[in-house]
Amino acid sequence: MSLTLLSPPAAEPVTLAELKAHLRVTSDDEDALVTGMLVAAVRAIEARGGLALMPQQWRLTLDAAPEETLFLPLSPVSAIDAVSVIDGDGDPRTVSPSLYDAVLGAGARIRPAGPWPLPVPKVGGVHVDFTAGYEDAGAVPAPLKQAVLTLAAFFFETREAAGETRIYAVPRSVDALIAPYKEARL
Repeated sequence: MSLTLLSPPAAEPVTLAELKAHLRVTSDDEDALVTGMLVAAVRAIEARGGLALMPQQWRLTLDAAPEETLFLPLSPVSAIDAVSVIDGDGDPRTVSPSLYDAVLGAGARIRPAGPWPLPVPKVGGVHVDFTAGYEDAGAVPAPLKQAVLTLAAFFFETREAAGETRIYAVPRSVDALIAPYKEARL
């Protein structure tokens, strides 16, 4: 099973201006640096929480059709864009939506409702394309935005590399802020 980004988010949930205000940075001299830290903080928050903050398209590649419920690895999911199997010519063959049930949002999942066509390649022959992320920056919960600001500020304040005598850890408040949005998997 692998996850591939098909279409990245068009914007970040926090603007450069919002982050600069949080950092109390008034000049434009470090805009490139601050922007890089903003993007890094967003991606780190998404990875830590199994989240997508802004709309983005992903492909989950499987070796075979799921026999039971398949939980999608990111949250929230707004759409199942396509489910397909790869045929003998290497072309995707769409699985009819009538052959699976889908639950969107947090804890998104699909469950087969009938037999799917068999993929010809034994490895990576099933694709589940989906859109994940909140509708727009205004829909991203405030605690997740605060986690982004907190982590970006941490990156800004601790720019030098960690060494033998100095090890950096993500501030505990970041994990506390994203904890309510992480999906518990048993």
